[in-house]
Amino acid sequence: MQVHAPRETDLPRGQAVQPRRARPVSADVSEALAEVPGAYTLEAGGLSRLPVLRGLGDERLRLQIDGMDLYAACPNHMNTPLSYLDPGQVERLQVWAGLAPVSAGGDAIGGVVAAQTPAPTFAGAGQTDTRGEVGLYARSNGHAWGLRLGAQHASEHWHFSYRLAAAEADNYRAGGAFKTYDFTGRAGHTLPRDEVGSSAYRTRNHILGAAWQDGAHLWEAKLYVQDMPYQLYPNQRMDLLDNDSTKLNLRYQQRTAWGQWQARLWHEKVQHTMDFGPDKRYWYGMASGGSSSVDGRPCSPLGPQCAAGMPMLTDSTTTGAKVQAEWAMGEQTVVRAGAELHRFRLDDYWPPSGGGMWPGTFWNIRDGQRDRHALYAEVQWSPAPLWSAQAGLRVERVRTDAGPVQGYSTAPDAMGRQTQDAQAFNAMDRRRRFNTHDVVLSARHQPRSTFELEFGLARRERAPGLYELYPWSTWQMAALMNNFVGDGNGYVGNPNLRSERAYTASASAQWKAADDAWAIKVEPHVTEVRDFIDAERLPGQSGERRFVLLRYANVPARLYGLDLSGRALLASSPASRWELRGQLSHLKGRNRRSGDGLYAIMPLNARLSLTHQTGAWESTVEWVAVKAKTDVSSVRNEVPTPGYGLLNVRAAYRLGRGKLEFGIDNVFDRFYALPTGGAYVGQGTTMTNPPPPNVPQWGTAVPGPGRSLWLAYQTTF
Repeated sequence: MQVHAPRETDLPRGQAVQPRRARPVSADVSEALAEVPGAYTLEAGGLSRLPVLRGLGDERLRLQIDGMDLYAACPNHMNTPLSYLDPGQVERLQVWAGLAPVSAGGDAIGGVVAAQTPAPTFAGAGQTDTRGEVGLYARSNGHAWGLRLGAQHASEHWHFSYRLAAAEADNYRAGGAFKTYDFTGRAGHTLPRDEVGSSAYRTRNHILGAAWQDGAHLWEAKLYVQDMPYQLYPNQRMDLLDNDSTKLNLRYQQRTAWGQWQARLWHEKVQHTMDFGPDKRYWYGMASGGSSSVDGRPCSPLGPQCAAGMPMLTDSTTTGAKVQAEWAMGEQTVVRAGAELHRFRLDDYWPPSGGGMWPGTFWNIRDGQRDRHALYAEVQWSPAPLWSAQAGLRVERVRTDAGPVQGYSTAPDAMGRQTQDAQAFNAMDRRRRFNTHDVVLSARHQPRSTFELEFGLARRERAPGLYELYPWSTWQMAALMNNFVGDGNGYVGNPNLRSERAYTASASAQWKAADDAWAIKVEPHVTEVRDFIDAERLPGQSGERRFVLLRYANVPARLYGLDLSGRALLASSPASRWELRGQLSHLKGRNRRSGDGLYAIMPLNARLSLTHQTGAWESTVEWVAVKAKTDVSSVRNEVPTPGYGLLNVRAAYRLGRGKLEFGIDNVFDRFYALPTGGAYVGQGTTMTNPPPPNVPQWGTAVPGPGRSLWLAYQTTF
């Protein structure tokens, strides 16, 4: 016998995704969002794609792990919160787009993605329960492999668990050559022209859990540890060369006669290191051959003429607390109320390495602070037969600040106006206060068992993040290091940004057969954003086919689209079952001041899969189609991409408690460019703009993987 401890109450709306059931050879949790209509990812490293819901992603979403609000601590957002988990460690992703309940999270205008690791389970009275699981996988493209281990022991009152996930991959190959050069900026090291440089990774994630229950009381503690030796980035000028993170998450929950209440306390510490990985030039300065040299020669001693890489370090801590109570007011009404506190501290500094990075430490953000205090309340009720409704209000105060900064050099004639920019930044009052308000109203009507209608309105706000407010240097080299969208451009912060205010209207209508043999769902949505944080060019930054320097700026924006999904049971018998599933998403995003397209908007795309089950076998044929991306962000010189179609096949066979899976991705080895993959800067001289001769200055999009054969096996015991 097994007794499950109570989880946090599931809120209405949204969609639940189980990453374990998605492609088993992925080490990136966000890939599972492909099952959610209107969701996609902004490509980054192989483990750190940035989730996007209906065109709004990254910090415009509230990203959570087991109820903890977490933040990226990197000028390139290489350690996005979901990168701290492996798909095998996630029991469920709860996804709310647009109309997320206020209790699910604030300080976000696009929605919530909440990752939940397995909840503690307990044995029956006088019994114990011990079990484990093992998973292995391998993928041909990139020679990727992964290992997943899990073990747990439980009694009537105690639960202990441990989970390990390790993953590693080399650079992957595209479906064809996409470069006209093979050098990497390092003498003797070249890459084939179909190899996507800087796409390798290695990581290890550990989760240690303990829980105790007694009647209506539950205490739970989880410790999360990540050791990521490297994750290289094909669309960033730097690479992650170490990321160490430790998180402690404590939770108490009590069931009462009137409902339940719970409290949570968490703390995270991150130490993050960036530099140039093996596919990017490491030696700089005149003694290394100068900026026009294809390969940088090793040199010494370090100084104005010789630079060894460009180390960039980030240290951060996050502390949070949350208390929530839930009351059942009769059979039809539930009330929730709560309070939250978030404290984020960050230092981003670049030690001297020689050349222009000399003789002192460059402080990109010093003593960065971002504090959030929130109160919220919401009610769910049934105003009439066949109707249910929800209303919620959330208020927050966000306070930010940063300390004085300096460049590598404090000399009046330091390159890139480092001294003048630092003096101007230090002279201003850097404290900022944002008072934000979220209001969500939604309703559901089900007049008959075969039809359901949902609709709602939301007003949401998000205060700007530290990397939007405080990066201060207009020096080209420093600005190029501040970029978390992967477009190859350089960014400068704007301390005068206002909070984003989004007004969303969303609806969904679902029809299904009386015998559940088919279903179809249509979801139109529109979001109007006042003070959307877009970008504007710095003075003198003109031209189209080149990388440019940008400053964050508030503009009015609009996003609208339609998501369509459905399924149909084609045939069913005691021996076999055939099912067809599909989804289609159409999205537009526009800067209403300039008429420009918003960045990284996914073009029209569709996914169709045919599944067959017979006995212990299950097989799937999947077709993915994406239209050409021609509506781009011209202020960023976003690279257009052609349309494409991919065919994937996979099969699975159950062997007792085990499951063997195998498949082929991109069966026909189709070459294609990722429409949200950003600009390829994965090899060679990446620090300068423009790069050395014979290297395209602009115009190469990061390609997707070519054909890949994979095999996975998992079992429990």
